[in-house]
Formats: sequence, structure tokens, C-alpha cells
Amino acid sequence: MAYSQPQTPTMRPAQQAPGPRPGFRPQSPFPQQQQQQQPYQQYPQQPMQPQNLSRPGTPGGHPGAPGNPPMGFRPANGAPRPMGPPQQQQQQQQQQQQQQQQQQQNNPMRRPSAGGAALPPSPSIQRPPMPGPAGPGHPGHPGQVHQSPNGPPLQRPPPIGGIQRAPSPMMRPNMSQPGSPGMPRPFQSPQIQARPPFMGGHPGAPGSPAMNPMGFNGPPGQNQSQPPTPKMQQQHLQGPPSQHPPHQPLGQDPGTLGGQMPGPPTPTPHAGHKPKRMYPTGITDSYNESQPPSYEQASNQPPVPGPPAPGPGQGSQFFVPGEKQAPAFAQPVPAYQQGLQPLAGQPLQPNMNQLAGQMGAMNVGGGSGYGFNNNQGPMLSTVALMGASPKILDLDAPPPPINLPATASITQSPHANCDPSYKRSTLNAIPATSQLLTKSRLPFGLIITPYRSVKEGDDPVPVVTDSIIARCRRCRTYINPFVKFVEGGQRWKCNMCYTLNEVPSSFDYDSQTQQPVDRWQRKELNHAVVEYIAPTEYMVRPPQPLVYLFLIDVSYPAIQCGMVATAATTILESLDRIPNDEGRTKVGIITVDSSIHFYNLGAESGEPQMLVVSDLEDPFLPQPNDLLCNLSDCRSTLEALLNRLNDMFKDTQNVGNALGPALQSAYKLISPIGGKILCLQASLPNLDVGALKMREDPKLLGTSKESTLLQAASSFYKTFAVDCSKSQVCVDMFLFGSQYTDVATLSCLPRFTGGSTFFYPAFTAAKSEDALKFAHELAEFVSQRIALEAVMRVRASKGLKMSAFYGNFFVRSTDLLSLPNVPRDQSYSIEVSYEDNLSIPIVCFQTALLHTSSSGERRIRVLTLAVPVTTSLSELYMSADQVAISTLLACKAVERGMNSKLDDARDALTNKCVDILGVYKTHMTASSSGATPNLQICDNLKLLPLLTLGMLKHVALRGGSQIPSDLRSYAMHLFSTLPSQCLIPYMHPKFYSLHNMPEHCGTIGTNGIEMPLAMNLSSERLERGGLFMLDDSQNIFLWVGRDAVPQLCMDLFGVPNYESIRGGKTTLPTLESDFNQRVNLIVGKTREMRRTSYYPQLYVIKEDGDPALRLWFLSHLIEDRAEPIMSYYQYLGHLKDRVNAGSF
Repeated sequence: MAYSQPQTPTMRPAQQAPGPRPGFRPQSPFPQQQQQQQPYQQYPQQPMQPQNLSRPGTPGGHPGAPGNPPMGFRPANGAPRPMGPPQQQQQQQQQQQQQQQQQQQNNPMRRPSAGGAALPPSPSIQRPPMPGPAGPGHPGHPGQVHQSPNGPPLQRPPPIGGIQRAPSPMMRPNMSQPGSPGMPRPFQSPQIQARPPFMGGHPGAPGSPAMNPMGFNGPPGQNQSQPPTPKMQQQHLQGPPSQHPPHQPLGQDPGTLGGQMPGPPTPTPHAGHKPKRMYPTGITDSYNESQPPSYEQASNQPPVPGPPAPGPGQGSQFFVPGEKQAPAFAQPVPAYQQGLQPLAGQPLQPNMNQLAGQMGAMNVGGGSGYGFNNNQGPMLSTVALMGASPKILDLDAPPPPINLPATASITQSPHANCDPSYKRSTLNAIPATSQLLTKSRLPFGLIITPYRSVKEGDDPVPVVTDSIIARCRRCRTYINPFVKFVEGGQRWKCNMCYTLNEVPSSFDYDSQTQQPVDRWQRKELNHAVVEYIAPTEYMVRPPQPLVYLFLIDVSYPAIQCGMVATAATTILESLDRIPNDEGRTKVGIITVDSSIHFYNLGAESGEPQMLVVSDLEDPFLPQPNDLLCNLSDCRSTLEALLNRLNDMFKDTQNVGNALGPALQSAYKLISPIGGKILCLQASLPNLDVGALKMREDPKLLGTSKESTLLQAASSFYKTFAVDCSKSQVCVDMFLFGSQYTDVATLSCLPRFTGGSTFFYPAFTAAKSEDALKFAHELAEFVSQRIALEAVMRVRASKGLKMSAFYGNFFVRSTDLLSLPNVPRDQSYSIEVSYEDNLSIPIVCFQTALLHTSSSGERRIRVLTLAVPVTTSLSELYMSADQVAISTLLACKAVERGMNSKLDDARDALTNKCVDILGVYKTHMTASSSGATPNLQICDNLKLLPLLTLGMLKHVALRGGSQIPSDLRSYAMHLFSTLPSQCLIPYMHPKFYSLHNMPEHCGTIGTNGIEMPLAMNLSSERLERGGLFMLDDSQNIFLWVGRDAVPQLCMDLFGVPNYESIRGGKTTLPTLESDFNQRVNLIVGKTREMRRTSYYPQLYVIKEDGDPALRLWFLSHLIEDRAEPIMSYYQYLGHLKDRVNAGSF
């Protein structure tokens, strides 16, 4: 099929330009011309004529051959361009591709194209010839030059460089060159000339108009906007370089990545630098590849296949055919080439994310820079809060995604960024300025659980066993997946301060096997959470052994409630579970009433010897060397003591409790080594130093002076805790009693020594449920593999600092936390503030925990979290984590309630919620001013008001005069230490309907025991004949309606009717009925799925049963009104009124 060309008076015949390459649709660089072009349409079918399908400018092709439309073709009057039928067009494209490949291989004068493929020299782009019959003697015939009616043939002058250049396959061709007749080229500013090429084109490609504004023709791959250097000329004279797959320098500066803001410049090595090391072949080859190999694959990857040819009805794809030249490592690589290439077996698609990042860096299209990719993740979604029930199932949803560029980490490991269960940020996109953070009113902090327990199915923390620890010489950051290697891999650039550091000489060598190792398989480069075995320089002394010193109250109240007997039995049964891998664990026991009783466990007779010290003013150690004994050596003596411990004091009438002097004696005994002091107290200390008085005053409850009851009554305990922290001694408190225990004062010991507090109000071992709870928690606690003599520091990128810390520790310096003991699943909250505005694309937070493991190894656990930086308020709100925000707000509220007033803490929570809603209404919605009938917030923060109301209605912060100070103090302790997985159910309990649950619930499925769906916490869900379960991570309630059918009572409780059910604290019987087994499995999974040692007790609540239990259950239904606190919908109305009345 022949193409007809329009007659234009101003057009003059000239040699035709080369046709477009297969899969490429030419477009005009001028917008006004582009709008005039019409899509290709086909005329009615015409007889097929023989055609020469060779490419123009190559042997066998000519400019006017059919099927090769000129580059400058433009239909007149918007007429459609003729095309052949689809079958003919497909056949033409296939033949063109085959002939082009064959001609490129056979042509010895070809040179690399923009993509690295060898292309023949192409003629200059000229005006198309005038239409006419294509025969001999006609100007359109290739064998004859068209003669102008008035003069010699019209031809375009040769280019300046004398070298013909093919148009870049990824760039839109020039319709006119400077100096060509008919169409002068318009002026282009340097910004337009240097803008990024479309769809990943090579900026240095020959013929690229953006990179060749001056018309210079140089060697391929050279930036032709500059004159050639001697080195470039020498390379050009040597001929085409060897062709290799494209690669990205592994140490490329992160600031030069496409779409990112540049970071600090890379220092240039001095001339006198030491000679480069020789690397093994595997390491050297990895730098010659297009990317670092993935964590799962070896370094020898198959080549990335190109895209398939367009099939019938399939559009063309933009790609660069052929191979590219692999530049040397030290040579600069264009920014658009620095993305990680696809994995083997995946098609090579255009990297739209890089183009979006480049546009975002130039603030094109309203996108933010600093590496936040708008093409990833969901868009900002606004929801209305009023008029609909909250979607509580979203509380279990993962946090908002962290949208990092593809090149943020140097490996493709899925574990390169920190898991939220170890460390999570309240904002998964960090504001670039402190003004933006202040404007958003969102809290900025980190929630860290460095020693999270490993449940079944969890990946263990990888351990680096070769003691090779690479750290930044300036900021002491540990090497992590977000650093960059430079200078051929001999140095690495810190991702915190951008300092260049030497790579350790043995980083790529295994000293045990005496073999080279693959750098990209190292655990610290693939995992954000990793542990190092620390060498001797990280030790001040040899690693301490695990030491347990039990300080047991044996006064009359402790014996009467059964605490001593239960504790002795539990310790005896847990001796095999205490970590003792190296045989270094030491154990000691001290009992106290009005005197202090020591026990010699190393006596040769094999019988324990009691040593009594009655001098409380100056207690001393009667036998310092035999009071702490090795667990393996004194096992029989210890068992004998525990078996008779309760009988030794069963007839005591002593009500004295000299806890203070006993703690001083225990400190003298354990301080040279360090370890744990486990205090089991069932009465209030009342003798000598540290004596406490009954200070519970019902008149103060619910008033502004109630906060005084939440503060320590004696300074002795805080001072003693600081001394213990300096000596690596941790104190854990197990508090019992039916009367006032002063939890607020005694919990100071664990707060400043990194310990834990357990509280058992109204404990009596006569109730099997109480004894079971205490025995389970004590056994789990002593059998945990914990961290000893630890220090923790959190580092952040330049411009950020840690400003406030919440949790159980002692702040040794401005940012160094002293942790004599790191229990499993204890959480720490840290507030972050600004020192300077951020000018980097990615912010990193690294937590380093130097500790001694339970097995006696000195280790360093490193947690690295990378978060993008944004300048957009919408992206900031879209990245907010409501669970992490609630955890941080709970810690801040507890701190304010203890140091100021509870009213101030409650007001601060509501004010923060109002501020967030108000700023969102003003800046993120259309109704920026004036009153609105509804509250609006982004979808990922829609449950923040509900969680805030849950905190306001919780025992820790709820107003009223009916909450004992011991219960409130203990709840505050849990607010500050529970991990988010347990804290959210503690604020907002789980509520299930069991009587009508689906048949699969309570059975074992693919993911374990199937749980029913949680319901909203409202009494509207209760039914008069139903069975409901509520779990707040500390207690489990079973609500039984008064109209429960006898069959339900028989199947679950084994009783004939509702009246026979016993309410209160109980244990479900084990029956053969299917319903009983399913409910027992649900209760069992509820107890086991939490990541703490706490064992929830089960309470059966009858609808018309004990009023106190009934009110306790109903107080957890936070969506209902409970005097004096509003219901959820009333609270939303209160928030709406304040938002409409305020200005943000």
C-alpha cells in the first residue's frame, strides 16, 4: 500500500528521513503540531503491492520505499494517515524487525545507539518529497535526485560534526533541524534542553535533542552538550566499547537517585590513597552487573528478557532494543539509570516510578519531593465519623505502608525495613520541616519493642557470628541495608551523616572456611533487625551470668493468703525452665518479715542453713560467698529449701515487713555481679528505712489532689533504684494483698531498673484461679530468655533528635538509656523533635541495644527503620499510624497524670484529638471554614477518636471516686510498658458473640484456631438469651443472658439451667460437647496469642448476678454512656462542636 502525501506550496523536495523503528510512534516535539496530528486510520482495502521493507538508510532500503513513511509527514486538513489492513501492518512490522536485526549484525560500520545497540548512520532529517508517481524519472524515485524547477537539487547541508546520527529510539524525533529550509527550530531554554528523557531514555544518547543543544557530534554515550575531552576522543578512536548489560554503581550517592533530593556531596579521595584491594571473582562480578543480586538469588542471574513483540491488537511498547554499554564503576551514571532492574524472568517495563520521582523532585504535578512516591499506596481517603458505627476490624490492620523508592536499599530483601512489631513510627512519612509538623498537630515518635518474643511462625532474629562490625566513624551508625557502597565497593557511605567509611578487610571473607563470601548475602545488608556477637572491645567486664535472687515476704499476711506456698511450689517446678545453657546461672533466696533470713545453699551437708539478721539499721551479709550458688551445683539443696519453705513459717504471727533493709542486703549480695531481684510482697513495708503508711484517702479520689496518691510516697525507693541501675541490678515486683499496697511507690523500683510489675488484688491461693494466674505468670517470667546489663541508644538522621522517653529505664545521658534488664515484649516510647529542617529524601532511625544474652554472650541488637520525607500535608496525614499515635498519647497522658493532674491528662487527650480533626477539616476538606454537620478524617485515622475515648474511660485515666489508687497506678504502669499488640485491646477490648458464631469458629483451621469476628463495644449487641465474650488482654469476661436456654447452659457449663450457673472468677469445665470444646479453644487462644507473660483470668457475668461484676463488665462497653463520660456519638458531637468553634 502506497502512502499519498498532501500538496503543500511551501514544501520543497528533499531526501526523506528514516522511518520509525518498530514499536515506536513518532510524535512532534511541538505541542501545536501534536494537536494537529490525527490517529492512524486505514483506507478501504487496496491490492497489496510488492514492497521493500528494508530500513531507510541501510542496504536494501530507500527513503521513498512504501511502508516507510517519512519522519516529517503531516496530513493536511486533519486527514487521516493511510494504513494497511491489520494483517498487512503486522507482517510489515515483523519483516522490518527481522531485516533490521540482520542488517545491524552485518553492518561493520554500525555504532552504539542510545540503548547500546549498534545502529547504522542515518541521513539527516529533511523535508519529505512532493507526491507523484513513484517511477523512474520522478523525483520520488530513489535512483534519481529530485530537481527543482528553478535550480539544482535541493539538499540539506551536512551537519557540523560530519557524523550522521540516528534519532534516539526513546526520544521524540526532531521535525526540523537548525538550518533546514522551511521550518526554523524554535528556541529552547536550558531547562527544557536538560529535562529528563521520556520513559527512561538515555540522556547521552546520540541524536537526543535534550542533550545536544549545540549540535556537537561526539562519541556515543558522551554528553554532547560539551566539547570532547582527550579521554573521550581516545575512547572514541578505540572503536565501540564492549557491550555488557547495564548496571548501576552499588555505591551511588543516594542523593543522585532519580526523583530524590541530593544529599551531601561525596568526598573525593586524595591522590595518596592506599591502593585498592583485590576482591574475589564473585564480588567483582557483582559490581559489573546491572544491580546487586537479590537476597534469595545467587549472583549469577540470567539476563533480563526484553519485551515481546506486539501481537495482534496489542499496542506497542516503549523500550530500548539491544544492549547497553556498562560504564566503569568510578564514572558517573545518569540518575535515571540507578533504579534496581527487574528480577530474572520478569518483563522489562518502563520505570514509571522513577519518572514520577523525577517529576516529584521538580514539584511537577503537585507531588511532593523527598522520595515519597505518589504512585505507590492508596490515595488519601476522607471518611465521615458521625452517623455510622466505627469499623473496629481495622484495629488489626497493618500500619500505613512506607513508600520508599525502589533504590532506597542496596538489596532486594523483603526484610530490609523494620517490622512494626519491633519498631514503628507514628508517621510513615516524615515532614520536611518542623513548621509542617506543627501545622499538622500530629504527634511524632517511635514505639520500640527491641526484645519482642518469637512466637510460632515468626522469623528468628538473624545473628552475625563472624564478629565483623562495620560502623560509621563519625556517628557510629551500624552498617544496614540503606547505606551505599562507593569506590568499587571499598568504601560505604553512611545513611545518617553521609560520611565515607572503609569496608572491613574481612567483610567479603569467611575466616572459618577460609573462602570468599558473597557480600550481598550478609545478614546486616538484608535484614533491618539483626544481632551481632560483640567482640571484647564492647565489654567492660566478662559477660555476667544470669542471677535470680528471690526476696519473699513471709509475714503473717503472706502466709495466710497462700502466696508463700504458691511461690515456693512454682519456683520448684520452674527450675528446669530457668535458662542455664552455660551452667553459669546463680540462684539465691532471702525471706523477710521483721528480720532478714539468708540461706546457705552451698553447705557440704546438703541441707540449707538459715542465717538470721535482726539488725535492720545496718544489715550485713553473714556469709557473702555461699548465699548465691550455682543452680546446677546446689540443685538438691535448693529443692529441699523450697519444699519446706512454707512449713517453716506456717505458724508465724509476725506482721512486720522490713522490705527496705532486705533490699539493701540483696543489693550488697548481687551488686558485684548484677542480676535480678524478684520481690514477692503481700503486705505494706512498715519497718525501718522504706517504711510506708496507709495513705489511701477516699476523700481525695476524684479530686485534683488525687495525683498525689499516684506519686511515690518515699524517696528511698527511687534513690535505691538509681543505685541498682548503676550496678546492673534489676528489681521486679510481685504485689499481693486485699488491702492497700501502695503500688505507686513500690513500682518505682521496676520503673528505673527496667523491671516489671505484677499486681494481684484480693489474692488468695484458696481460689484455684488466683493461684493459677500467679503460678503461670511467675513461671513464664523466670523462664524467659531476657537481656542483661544493657544500654540502648536511638540514632536518627541529621536534623532529628530524641526529646522524651517513656517506659521502664534510667536515662544515663541525653540519649543513652540504661537497662539492667530487658524483659520480653516490654515497649518503650520515644518522642522525636527537630533540630533543623530536613533536606534529605529518606530519614533513618537506628536503635542499638548492647546487652548480654541469657546464654552469656555479649550481643548487639540493631533495628533500622527507614521512612521517606514529604512536604505534603495530605501525605503526612495519609501516613499517620493511629495505633502508634494512641500508644504514644497513652504514655504522655500517664506522665502528665502522675506529675500534674488527671484532669490535665484527660484534657490533653481531647485537645490533641480536636487539633488533628480541626487541621484536617481546615486544610484537607472543602469546608475549610464555617460549621460542618459532620466530622471528617482520613481513613487511616478514623478510629483515633474511639481509641481516645477508650483511654478516657479506662481505669488508668477515668474520673470518679470509685477507683482505688492501687488499681489506677497498676493500669498506668501497663499503659507505659505494654506493646501495641496488647495495649490496643487493653484500651479497646475485643467483644465476641459466641452463642450464634459460625460453625468454623472455635475449630482448628489453616491459621490455627478460628476466632469469631469482633463486634462494636455497645450494649445494643447484647441479647437476653445470648453468650458473649469480652477480652481486654488482662481479663476475660463471659456474659450470660438471663434468658439463656437450658441447652446452652448444659453444653457449656454442664448445669441444667441459668440459675445453676456460678458467677464470678471461675474456670470453664471441660465437657464432651462440641460447643464447650469450641469455647475452651477460643479462650485458650485468647490467652496465648498475646506477646506478654500476663495470664488473663476468666469471669462469668450473669445478667442479673453480682452488681459489681455487672458494672465492671459494662464499663468496658465504651460506645455506651457511662456517667460522667459521654457515649461515643456524644463524644463525636462534642469534638465536632469544638472543631467548628476553633480556628486551625
